[in-house]
Amino acid sequence: MFNLPEATRELRATALDFARDRIAPHAQAWDEARHFPVEVLREAAGLGMAGLYVREESGGAGLTRLDAAVVFEALATSCPTTSAFLSIHNMVAWMVDRWGSDAQRAEWLPALLTMEKVASYCLTEPGSGSDAAALSTRAARDNEGYVLNGTKQFISGAGAADLYLTMVRTGGAGADGVSALLIPAGTPGLSFGANEKKMGWNAQPTRQVILEDARVPAAALLGEEGQGFRYAMAGLDGGRLNIAACSLGGAQAALDIALAYVKERRAFGRPVADFQATQFKLADMATELEAARTLLWRACAKLDEKAPDAGAFCAMAKRFVTDTGHRVADDALQLLGGYGYLADYGIEKIVRDLRVHRILEGTNEIMRVIIARHLLRG
Repeated sequence: MFNLPEATRELRATALDFARDRIAPHAQAWDEARHFPVEVLREAAGLGMAGLYVREESGGAGLTRLDAAVVFEALATSCPTTSAFLSIHNMVAWMVDRWGSDAQRAEWLPALLTMEKVASYCLTEPGSGSDAAALSTRAARDNEGYVLNGTKQFISGAGAADLYLTMVRTGGAGADGVSALLIPAGTPGLSFGANEKKMGWNAQPTRQVILEDARVPAAALLGEEGQGFRYAMAGLDGGRLNIAACSLGGAQAALDIALAYVKERRAFGRPVADFQATQFKLADMATELEAARTLLWRACAKLDEKAPDAGAFCAMAKRFVTDTGHRVADDALQLLGGYGYLADYGIEKIVRDLRVHRILEGTNEIMRVIIARHLLRG
């Protein structure tokens, strides 16, 4: 695919306009104040951006994964952090739509699609990050439902969210013993750790989610018992594409800032843009971003088609695009020299925000494991 459909181009234009008008003027201040801009996210939801690939019959936009990637890239040109949280919320909304019961969809989707209620995704634990199938948060079944004990780590939106889609152990060891539960905020026994002090992603809270004899009814089970790990991985396939798109948008913004700077900045009597070393660097940065974008779009098409190798392509795109995005943003900072290190130009924030994209939604080392397993099975 080398030309986006007209409808997708219109989506991108809408997202770019929204990012420019409602996100960009505040992104630096949000970062400095560690402010979670829920009110602006709700405005994005009003444009359909909180349920991009939730089915139309469920109230969502019913768009493709390619459409979603284009939207997240556009939003991330103004703030990767804000775009990334919206991606997480979309992932949860889609999972509720995909595997939820009629009652669960009726209870949660209307408020999730307007972002009247905000959702978090809870998989990682202090002792099980990359080895997610080893999670130990326990959900013990009794006559009234489930009693939950355990801790989730690095949860975006924790403490501010209204719904926590949480992977828990209902059975034996391994992936087959994992189930997914919908845990509302305010559940007795649910609490949160301190807001983590982070290198980036400061415009969204990150806390532990702590469950101490928390109780939810049996109706909180999403889908079937023992299927939670499969649901989690399916959600992450799309999440990996989205986070790659956020890296792409941030890196593109950094490149655009650097381009404007080198045209104006003079050294040794002429614009920095006149130096061949600068030109070669810019050419490489632009080429790498286009290569990353092409792979991302291909992976999106694979997921939309439900191709057998879609998971491997999602891993390839996540690994390549997030590595490339961070490298290009860092190169842009270097082109600005000391000014790039200052907050005034915005690149240092992009570099900080994009660094974590190589870790979350599965580290890039784990992406290599997924890709290699796919190759060796063939």
